[in-house]
Amino acid sequence: MADSRSAPMRLVLAATAGAALLSAGAAPARAEEQTVKAFSVWQVAGQLVQTGEKQATFTGVLAGPVYVETDRGPVLAGALSCPASVDIQLDSGRQQATARCAFQAGDDSRLYGELTCQGMHLIGCDGAFAISGGTGRFAGAQGDGPVMVRGDFRRVALRADGSLEESVAGIIYWPALRYTLP
Repeated sequence: MADSRSAPMRLVLAATAGAALLSAGAAPARAEEQTVKAFSVWQVAGQLVQTGEKQATFTGVLAGPVYVETDRGPVLAGALSCPASVDIQLDSGRQQATARCAFQAGDDSRLYGELTCQGMHLIGCDGAFAISGGTGRFAGAQGDGPVMVRGDFRRVALRADGSLEESVAGIIYWPALRYTLP
C-alpha cells in the first residue's frame, strides 16, 4: 500500500483532491461540481487586546495540516495557513471572526478562500467558507460551504505591554465543501 501522502490527489478541499479521486486515481472532472468533507487540526499563537470598553480583538495565524475524508478514512492533503481576526464582546462572550486562508498541496498548487463565522468565545463559531481561486491545478477554482471552528482558547498569558497572548489549538471542519475547477 502506498504512503497516503504520495497517493494521487487531484482535487482537494482546502488543498488537494476530491475524496473519490483520492482512492480511484482518476483524472479530475472539468467544470463539474464536487463536494468533499475535510478538516484541519490547527494551532495559533497571537494576541488578545482589549479594543473597547466591552470588546476585545484576537489576531493570529492559524496553521496546520489539512485532511480530506475518503472511504478509507482521513487522508493528508496539504497544509493550511489563515491570518485571522476575532472580535469578542466581553459582556456576552459573543464573537465573530474572519480569516483569509491559503491551502498548499504537495505539488505546490494553492487554493485560496475566506472564512467568516459567529459564535461564543471559549467555544468556537459556525459560518461559511468561500473559495476565491488558486494556483497550479487550482487556478480558477470556485466554491463554498459551511464551516465549523472549535478551539481551546483557555491558555492566556499577560505580556509586558498589557496585551494578552494566547496559544490555541483546535479544528476547522468543512462538512460539505462544494467546488468546481474550470
